Amino acid sequence: MSRIPACFERCRSMGRKVLIPYVTAGDPGLSVTVPLMHAMVETGADIIELGVPFSDPMAEGPVIQRAMERALEHNVTLDDVLDLVRDFRRQDSTTPVVLMGYLNPIEVKGYAEFAVAAAEAGVDAVLVVDMPPEEAVDLVAALRQHELDMIFLVSPTTDTERIKAITAAGSGFVYYVSLKGVTGAGHLDTDTVRDRVSEIHELTDLPVGVGFGIRDAASAARIAQLAEAVVVGSALVQKVEENITSPGQINSAVTALLGEMRQAMNADDTN
Repeated sequence: MSRIPACFERCRSMGRKVLIPYVTAGDPGLSVTVPLMHAMVETGADIIELGVPFSDPMAEGPVIQRAMERALEHNVTLDDVLDLVRDFRRQDSTTPVVLMGYLNPIEVKGYAEFAVAAAEAGVDAVLVVDMPPEEAVDLVAALRQHELDMIFLVSPTTDTERIKAITAAGSGFVYYVSLKGVTGAGHLDTDTVRDRVSEIHELTDLPVGVGFGIRDAASAARIAQLAEAVVVGSALVQKVEENITSPGQINSAVTALLGEMRQAMNADDTN
């Protein structure tokens, strides 16, 4: 079993919502990623979502696109990302790590070989943006053989029957995309999120994480009222980008915002 169910159960028993920050592996260099992962955990992250650099990240807005471009300039590969997770595990054997990326690098490696390598590195789950559940049977089977979760996206336009299919195929948690569009775009409509999360809860026992559009402490707290997990990406990656010329300040810049989100979510949990 991956570390994810235990993480949600532990947070549930504490009356705490799960905070899932995203960063792009290897942005702006390989040496930055693992220290940043540890710093985020120390600041209150419960699960780390690690982006695998890809040349055509169709679901990403300009902030994460640029992050992937910077990582690819350093020739960061899927194997490099697995090495980063392996390095992270030398100090942290508890925090779940989710790889978020696209199908091509996994197909090139091969499903079975990827699943073995990911499990050995200490990965807990995979979210493949461009792989629908109908096409994921073989990958899901390879991952489950090594007790890895496959996480799928549910969008604002996903109908009920498709939500059933997605939640039947997936495990770990359901990732609800709160906006129509790419990461970092649009305005967060909490009323719509509330309705959609409630619908998902009626169809599955899997916890729901909400991402896309979480920009600050206030929006993180609002979403924490509606779902079991809050996923934040572009706002943190923007902090990385703002400090590229001063990499020693990246950790403090990212964790300052993440800490505000954690504090706001905790305050909401006590109400």
